[in-house]
Amino acid sequence: MAFNELIRSLGNEKAKALAQGGAAKIQKQHDKGRLTARERVARLVDEGSFMELGALCTSDVPGMEDKTPADGLVIGFGSVNGRLVGVFANDFTVLAGSSATINNKKMGIFKSQLYEYGYPMIWLGEAGGQRIPDLQDSSRMLFHGVGSDAARFGYSHFRQVPYVMAAMGDCHGVPDWQSCLADFTIIVKGASIAVSGPRALGKAIGQQHSAEAMGGWQVHSGLTGIADQVAENDDDCLRLIKTYLDYMPSNSRELPPVRPVPGGSEERIGKIMNILPAKRTRAYDMHKIIACIVDGGEFLEFKPSFGKMLITALARVGGHTVGFIASNPIVNAGATDTDALEKSTSFLCHCDSFNIPLVFLVDTPGHLTGLEAEQKRVGAKVVNNLQALFQVTVPKITILVRKGYGQALVNMCAAGAGADFMVAWPTAEISFMDPHVGADIVFGSLPEAERTKLVEKMMADSSPYPAARVYGIQDVIHPCETRDYLIKVLKIVRGSKTKGIGRHLLAGWPTKF
Repeated sequence: MAFNELIRSLGNEKAKALAQGGAAKIQKQHDKGRLTARERVARLVDEGSFMELGALCTSDVPGMEDKTPADGLVIGFGSVNGRLVGVFANDFTVLAGSSATINNKKMGIFKSQLYEYGYPMIWLGEAGGQRIPDLQDSSRMLFHGVGSDAARFGYSHFRQVPYVMAAMGDCHGVPDWQSCLADFTIIVKGASIAVSGPRALGKAIGQQHSAEAMGGWQVHSGLTGIADQVAENDDDCLRLIKTYLDYMPSNSRELPPVRPVPGGSEERIGKIMNILPAKRTRAYDMHKIIACIVDGGEFLEFKPSFGKMLITALARVGGHTVGFIASNPIVNAGATDTDALEKSTSFLCHCDSFNIPLVFLVDTPGHLTGLEAEQKRVGAKVVNNLQALFQVTVPKITILVRKGYGQALVNMCAAGAGADFMVAWPTAEISFMDPHVGADIVFGSLPEAERTKLVEKMMADSSPYPAARVYGIQDVIHPCETRDYLIKVLKIVRGSKTKGIGRHLLAGWPTKF
C-alpha cells in the first residue's frame, strides 16, 4: 500500500472514532439536553490539551468493530486550569456506553497509570451497565469481564490521587460503582445512579421503578449521601469539578495548592458577633460563621442535604486549604444523627488522605438517640466515627463555639480525641449534658428556688474557664480572633518536620458507607 494511502487510511480510522455512535444518536443525546462524551471532555479540559488513548479500540466480538468506536469509552490526559489530569468519559451514543472486554481493559490500565504518575482522575459518567452479549459465557466473564483482573483496578480506590465522579446521565453498572468509590461525586439533575436500570430490574426481579425513583438526585443527595453535590446541568457539573480540584493536591504526596487571599477576607470576621445569638438556646446557621472565617467567604460543602445538622466543607484560610467539620444548630439544635456520623467519617478519610488540616467548630448537645437511632445502629456509627478520628494523621484544630456535651463532644474531636490545638470561645459550655437536663435528673425533687441555685452552679462549672485552668483547652479566645488564630496554627503545622503531609492511615477506608 502506498504511503499516501496509509496516511489516508489512518485519517479514516480516526474519523470513525470521532464520529462516535453516528449523527442520529448524537442528536438524540442533544435532544435530552445532554452533551456527548467528547463534548464534555472538550469543555472540561484546557483548549488543545487533550491527548486521547485508545481512540482506535473497538469491541473484540467479530462483526462489532464498526458499531463500537473507542468501544464506548473515551480516555486520555488533559489539563484543567493548567494541571494535568486523567479523564474517562462514557460514550452513551455507542451501545449506551455499556462496559465490555476492551473498554474494561482501557479503564484498568489507565487507572493504574494515573495512580503511578500521581494525576487526579475524573470520570464523566453515563452508561447502561454491562454489555450482556459480550460477557455471557464463562470464559469472557472470568477472563475479560467483571470477574477478570480488571476488577482490581476498576473497583478499588486507595486515595493516592483525588477521584471525581460525575453522573451526567443514567449511570448503571460500572459508573454506579465508580460513584461509590470516588472522593467527590456529583449528580446532574435528571441523571441517575443505580446498580441496574429499570429494564434489567423489571426482567430480573419484576419490579417496575423509574431510574429517577431508584437513583435520582433527590435520592442520592438526601437519602443515601452518595452524591456530594448536585449540578443543574452538564456545564454546572463541569464547573463543580474544577472548583473541587482547585482545593485539592494532585496526589497524596503533595500539599494542596496555595491561592491568593481575596480582598476583604480579614474584615469579614467582625460580622461573627452579629450572627452568634446572645441567648444560649437560640439557633443560628453555622454556614454564616464559616463564611466569616474563610477566605472570601467561600467554601465547597460536601453532602449539604444529608445529615444536615453537620457541615463538612473545603475552604481556604490564609490561602491554604482546610476541611471544616461543623455543628449546625439550626437543624435539630446540632444533635448528630447516624447520617451526620457517616458524613463526618467519610470527610475525615478524605481530608486525611490528601493532607488537608481539619477544623472542628463545636456546638452540639449530643447524639440523637431513641428507637429509630438504635435501629440505624447509632452505637456502631459513633464507634466507627471515633475509630476514623483516632487514625487521622493530619492536624486537627478544635474550636468550642457553644454546646459541647457528652459523647458527641469526643466525636467532634475534643475531650481526649487527639486535637492538636483546642480553644474555646467564651460562649462555650462543656459538660456531660445540658445543665438544665442534668438538674432535672439530679435535683428534680427539690424546691424550685433551691433547684435554680444548683442549676446556676452547674452552668458556671460548664464554662470554658475551669477547663482552661487545668489545660484541658489551650486558650479561650474572642470569636473575632478565630481567623487569625487559625492562620497562626496552620503556619506552625506547615513548618513542622512533617510539613503537613499525613501518614494516610485512612486511605483504604470505604467512605460511601
